[in-house]
Amino acid sequence: RESPSTAGPELIPDESPVLPECPAALPETLQMIHPMTTDSWKTLIEQIGLLYQEYRDKSTLREIETRRLQDAQTDPEECSASEETSSEAETTNTAESRTLPQISLLRNSTSRFNLWQDLPEIRSSGVLNILQPDEIKLQEAMFELVTSEASYYKSMNLLVSHFMENERLKKILHPSEAHILFSNVLDVMAVSERFLLDLEQRVEENIVISDVCDIVYQHTVNHFSVYVTYVSNQTYQERAYKQLLQDKTAFREVISQLEMDPKCKGLPFSSFLILPFQRITRLKLLVQNILKKVEEKSEKETTALEAHKELETVVKACNEGVRKMSRTEQMISIQKKLEFKIKSVPIISHSRWLLKQGELQQMNGPKTSRTLRTKKLFREIYLFLFNDLLVLCRQIPGDKYQVFDSAPRGLLRVEELEDQGQSLANVFILRLLENTDDREVSYMLKASSQSEMKRWMISLAPNRRTKFVSFTSRLLDCPQVQCVHPYVAQQPDELSLELADVLNILDKTDDGWIFGERLHDQERGWFPSSMGEEILNPKIRSQNLKECFRVHKSDDSQRRKLGSRNRQ
Repeated sequence: RESPSTAGPELIPDESPVLPECPAALPETLQMIHPMTTDSWKTLIEQIGLLYQEYRDKSTLREIETRRLQDAQTDPEECSASEETSSEAETTNTAESRTLPQISLLRNSTSRFNLWQDLPEIRSSGVLNILQPDEIKLQEAMFELVTSEASYYKSMNLLVSHFMENERLKKILHPSEAHILFSNVLDVMAVSERFLLDLEQRVEENIVISDVCDIVYQHTVNHFSVYVTYVSNQTYQERAYKQLLQDKTAFREVISQLEMDPKCKGLPFSSFLILPFQRITRLKLLVQNILKKVEEKSEKETTALEAHKELETVVKACNEGVRKMSRTEQMISIQKKLEFKIKSVPIISHSRWLLKQGELQQMNGPKTSRTLRTKKLFREIYLFLFNDLLVLCRQIPGDKYQVFDSAPRGLLRVEELEDQGQSLANVFILRLLENTDDREVSYMLKASSQSEMKRWMISLAPNRRTKFVSFTSRLLDCPQVQCVHPYVAQQPDELSLELADVLNILDKTDDGWIFGERLHDQERGWFPSSMGEEILNPKIRSQNLKECFRVHKSDDSQRRKLGSRNRQ
């Protein structure tokens, strides 16, 4: 398949969304600027030498470096001022004779890509002398959304043409295996193609981009549901891929050969399969970036907020689709392992999922025996904590668990024991206000480490106050970290991290774990402290929170409306 710039509009067979006219009028001084020619735009798109995986990594690494630079400044405005001075200097006549600085965003040993302000049409038009520095930053943010979509389309095209349509692979895979492996990838690619065509058309209208969030909104509402279908299949897709690698030597060999092709830039097949989920999540962040740069209470802000709200709905549906598939299987597996010593509790429910499971040590005997220092002081206990229920068990032979008590999660209370000596380190008291016998009971439990104790306490009693306050408290300072190493959650109470994520620190342990709340989606969870760098500048932390409040202000107004309805 050719790129959308060079091929005819090969679209999926339903009507294109009716896009509004240029949503926000450009300043009169800019309306005379000539549109970017189609040939110029085609040349620009063809220059994109990076696959989306590379583009995304370079973009997030640049974001991390920018934040590090800002954090090192005494005042964040100094960094902003230095950027503005640099931009202004580049627009003067004397600067034209110098080699222009090239961003590393879309550059490798064989290809490079410019910023919007580095495009020949922009530099020759004189528009950089008219626009304010903040307006230039907004243009860059919108331009990145467009060019990153082109890079994403290029990678999706490679997934289809190089892998999915490979004749050798087709012969090896049964149609049902191919369907699980590639799902509705053709629909996803067609949606990207349509989206990119509309973005291209907008860029060609005027070299100063009027807006892109109106186009994002229309496509999210009318077409992006294909992402939910694709991502929801992820659990089965991953399992099928692992099984095929294990069971079919021919499949393994062909995939290995295809991955070695220079087109793939050394990237594995699996990195292409996860592109749609990465893109829909990244698209939301790109709209957030635009939203932070548009004028407050403007038409552009309204459009960006609407686009962001719709994208957030799609991303949440994608996350829920993945979780639903894996949760159902997990609940069935747990149900098979449980034997009830007490009255049986039905475990499987559509509204129930596992939050945490694991072994702790339960103290034997009355509380007066705390001072004992014998090996028999504790015995093993195994907990299954669901979002609405706690089940306490003893492990028995045959990988089974005998249930001896349970309680609704809302009727749990925890209390930490302090200064009790080494043998009672990391011990806490768990109170069941109403257990399976309708009475209040307490268990003294010991964890293997401080982090494990805190993780259990926060999971068992989520409303318990943490060391630091959360995003919803609306305070303008809180300890923060930015992610400098990606992390994949290993337990249900952990949080997967992407490069450049910014998180409020809610709690931390001495043995290297942080309980954090990600700013862009308010998701919470534990992660190793080595994955992040603390943001030390209080003004940068405050700026991050203010930007986050702005992005989510439509959510806040909805919460207030809901709250007033509930009170009524």
